[in-house]
Amino acid sequence: MNGWAPIYSQFGTNIYASDVVQQALSCIVEEFKKLNPTHVRYTGGDSIPVKSTIQDVLSEPNPLMTTSEFLEKCAWLLLMNYNVFIIPIYRVWRDEKTSEERRYYEALYPIQPTTVNFIEDLSGRLFVQFIFANGYDTTIPYDDVIHWKYRYSVNQYMGGGYDGQPDHKALLSTLDLNEKMLQGIAKAMNASYTLNGVVKFNTLIDDEAMTKALQEFENKLNNSQNGFLPIDLKSEFTPLKREIELVDDDTLKFIDEKILRNWGVPLAILTGDFTKEQYEAFYQKTLEPLVISLSQAMTKKLFTPREKAFGNRIELYPKELIFLSIQQTLEMLNTLSPTGALYENEKRVALGLRPLPELEGKRYMSLNWIDADKAEQYQTGEKVNVDVVDETKTETEV
Repeated sequence: MNGWAPIYSQFGTNIYASDVVQQALSCIVEEFKKLNPTHVRYTGGDSIPVKSTIQDVLSEPNPLMTTSEFLEKCAWLLLMNYNVFIIPIYRVWRDEKTSEERRYYEALYPIQPTTVNFIEDLSGRLFVQFIFANGYDTTIPYDDVIHWKYRYSVNQYMGGGYDGQPDHKALLSTLDLNEKMLQGIAKAMNASYTLNGVVKFNTLIDDEAMTKALQEFENKLNNSQNGFLPIDLKSEFTPLKREIELVDDDTLKFIDEKILRNWGVPLAILTGDFTKEQYEAFYQKTLEPLVISLSQAMTKKLFTPREKAFGNRIELYPKELIFLSIQQTLEMLNTLSPTGALYENEKRVALGLRPLPELEGKRYMSLNWIDADKAEQYQTGEKVNVDVVDETKTETEV
């Protein structure tokens, strides 16, 4: 589109040999597995779950993966390659009433190409050519590819740096420093055990006699079974004091946090010793932007313009990610229950209890509510027409 061939060779993985990087990425991926992707339709400000073939593939993406495995795979590909390509498999049929083309979705497959070529035809339509490690290649209209980008900046088509690949130059210098520090610690510890002491011979001897004397001393040292070293008056053994200089805790913590900051993962999240506030900050800073971008990427490609105009969206609900204590959960239930916003089984699930069949579809609300504009009439006893809801009825009956 701007005169040059956008061809990208993927994917550099040299930074992923670092255990700190792997642990940081794992923290993000493990949280992504908890998301619940749902097809909803917005009517006004309300979102209503929709039973559709899209929801079917969200619940079971393909024969090889569960939903959590699908999300895990996509998250790993994104964080390692800064680009994820998901191919929807579908059949097309035409609605006889509206003559509109509709899709029957059968599967969603995340793919791992080694090279990606963007191609534009004479009509201006964009295609993507995928070349895989085994030499197979295929070209697909870009409209039929879910493309999830990470750190989408200077490149027009791909996430990452100018060449469409992860830009790890700054991170590599920190990882190199971390590796040298670890190697230095290992060498310092090994060196501390290579020289145990100094043997002083209290006489003048030539080199040959010195070598022979040292061999005899070494044999005595190796053959000592009781920990005592027999020596004569001609030699004197002085042990060396071992003083191993290791890296202090503050320096180790600084290096780890410098690496973790690249991925937005606090050290407390990595160790699992985090507070509610720390987790909320981690979710809002690191997880939520990724959740929103994946939701929008899937919505953009899975729905037709007409379906999107009617409010169809893909939402990845993070209920399982919300970190609440038992006290906070009870406060939430006490706040929402009187308004009828929760089903009875939702209340049980929030407390870790299994849902009951006899409570399916039941939702109760308090009748102690009145229109604020009619409150004075109600208080003085004037006749007021108040619309109330019989709390024994289900949502469908209401």
